Amino acid sequence: MPISGAHVIVSSHDAEADRAFFRDVLAFPHVDAGGGWLIFKLPPAELAVHPADSPTSHELYFMCDELDATLADLAAAGVTCVPVEEERWGRLSGFRLPGGSRVGIYEPRHPRATDLQT
Repeated sequence: MPISGAHVIVSSHDAEADRAFFRDVLAFPHVDAGGGWLIFKLPPAELAVHPADSPTSHELYFMCDELDATLADLAAAGVTCVPVEEERWGRLSGFRLPGGSRVGIYEPRHPRATDLQT
């Protein structure tokens, strides 16, 4: 299959603030596609398809190896995260981007597709 990557789009009510967050707080490497339109390099990613009984949507979750340490780093950068929830598949928290979108962050307990050798 000639697919070489995936492009994630986050809809925002304040795109400039959210771009600055990804650039300055999360320190994601990026390119400028022109006119300040930043496109960010993401960490290795996974894709899951969940069943839906209501209108469909898309969600963004970041994975980390040590959730408590990651949340401490985010807090030091001024990011407020929701309390950690213990799920069967991992430890979950999240935060809002400046533009209002919710982003999840979790420490997985499930096998990671990102560990597969290609």
